[in-house]
Amino acid sequence: SWLTDDMGVIRRDFFPADLQPVLQQNGIDGCIAVQADQSEEQNTFLLNLALQNAFIKGVVGWVDLQAKNIDERLQYYKQFKAMKGFRHVLQGESNRALMLEPEFKHGISLLHQYGFTYDILIFPDQLKYAGKLVKQFPQQKFVLDHIAKPFIKDGKIDTWAAEIELLARYENVYCKVSGMVTEADWQNWTPDTFTRYLDVIFNAFGARRVMFGSDWPVCLVAATYAQVKDIIYQYTQRFSAENRKKIFGGNAVTFYNL
Repeated sequence: SWLTDDMGVIRRDFFPADLQPVLQQNGIDGCIAVQADQSEEQNTFLLNLALQNAFIKGVVGWVDLQAKNIDERLQYYKQFKAMKGFRHVLQGESNRALMLEPEFKHGISLLHQYGFTYDILIFPDQLKYAGKLVKQFPQQKFVLDHIAKPFIKDGKIDTWAAEIELLARYENVYCKVSGMVTEADWQNWTPDTFTRYLDVIFNAFGARRVMFGSDWPVCLVAATYAQVKDIIYQYTQRFSAENRKKIFGGNAVTFYNL
């Protein structure tokens, strides 16, 4: 539903056979498949792909966290080893503070007991609500997707940076360095475009709570998988080998219990 007319390059089906050679070319041995549609039908689709393809190490699916039978649905998904956590497309909600509604928080409150993680998909205007959410659930593992999609194309950074620093104070929150190229000028970015944003993220979260994400195939509107990886690869050249291993895999293993 979120595909727009200017995204023609990704207006087609993508399957594991499309991704596997790309991962191999980039020295990546596994991935997490994250929901793109808010339906349990897609959960089934992704779980089946994970069963058939060993390189898909886990799935982040979707459930209606506000449903009356949420406990029952989580119990159902607990039987699937590949199901690691859930995500809701909060960035698209007209109620910008939906994550703070009692029914939504009730759903979040149950995730920890089943060992599920939660991916926070938001725009910068919702960072202030994310801080309030994660504070209430210190036992729950959260990860901020796409560094909260700052306005990279417009060069805006200050308010976003201040709110990232506040959110990162909660030790139960990780951050994915992903989805940045789609927030830049698709045709006119360079690796340097992202340096000051990455400075904010790594200063706030540290290497222990940051994980590389490709946002493939969505990234293809602005960059190849290799280009997306290279942004982070080059930025982390000055890091220790141990910290780079964490960023490019270890932290995902820890967070998603792989």
